[in-house]
Amino acid sequence: MTSTSVTKKLIILVLILVLLYFGKDFLMPLAIGGILATLFLPLCKWLEGRKIYKGIAALTCLLLLLLVIVSVIGLLGWEFSELTNDFALIKEKAIVTGDRVQEYIFNHLGISVEKQSQILKNEQPSIGGIMQKVGGSFSYIFTNFILVLAYVFLLLYYRVHIRNFILKLTGQSDQKKMLKVVYSATHVSQQYLLGLSKIILCLWILYSIAFSILGIKNAIFFAMLCGLLHIIPFVGNIIGALITVLVATIQGAGLPIILSIVAVYAVIQFIEGWVLEPLVLGHQVKINPLFTIIALILGELLWGISGIFLAIPLTAMVKTVCDHVESLQPYGFLIGEIKNQKKDLSI
Repeated sequence: MTSTSVTKKLIILVLILVLLYFGKDFLMPLAIGGILATLFLPLCKWLEGRKIYKGIAALTCLLLLLLVIVSVIGLLGWEFSELTNDFALIKEKAIVTGDRVQEYIFNHLGISVEKQSQILKNEQPSIGGIMQKVGGSFSYIFTNFILVLAYVFLLLYYRVHIRNFILKLTGQSDQKKMLKVVYSATHVSQQYLLGLSKIILCLWILYSIAFSILGIKNAIFFAMLCGLLHIIPFVGNIIGALITVLVATIQGAGLPIILSIVAVYAVIQFIEGWVLEPLVLGHQVKINPLFTIIALILGELLWGISGIFLAIPLTAMVKTVCDHVESLQPYGFLIGEIKNQKKDLSI
């Protein structure tokens, strides 16, 4: 490979990253809508196979997606309202814990309580600023949510038209190969989301049973929270554990309960990693851990929280395309899992 060829590829990569960053307001809802559309593609095909008009089939899939989202949010909201019943106790415990922290800082660092309070007051944003940010965030989320729903419906409705457009861009001799690439890319995204949904459901059940046995307050809420945070590989599980331990501590849980919560997380993560993922998810997403972390970091830097959600399925789709295009196969090999390679001690 010549230096000119390498330079061109690096320039193309940089341009793609720049486009993803500055075009995120347009590309992010479209990408989320596209990923979700692949999840409902089998149902949409099945409905159309039953002689149902494709517009009605796409609308049915959209309503089912809305039903799932509303059900999850409703259940989380109901459980959260149960948690707020203990808000007075949590606030009291938090104040006591804060006083202890301030006392510890004073005893070990020599910073007076008054000085600590002044520092916190200076760092704390105003109520007006907070409300303005919350209002702006809500408007942004709502607008993008409507866009995602529209994209899901339209992509399902016009999927054949889009497929034919892609085939028209391809030479006659390569159309079968291109069709295979499109099918493989949509299939890997679909299988990843479907498998992830099944794993989250299993985690909800396991965490709910374990937390209920331990007698943790609002067990279902924390079970759902920990299951949903599984969407974020590696980091999500740690965040779920920390939140559960923190709230349980504030609610007055003793050391045995805290250690039991940590043990539950360790056992369930072992089950998830060694039993659930191989059985449910299988090897649909064949990305090695190094590029999984790189994809997550790039996703967060480019698109924030949404980028973390999209990083794995989009990387899996990119790898699938690379595997089917001869000139890109080395990159697919780099991203993919290591399979039975002979040991090389030269490095």
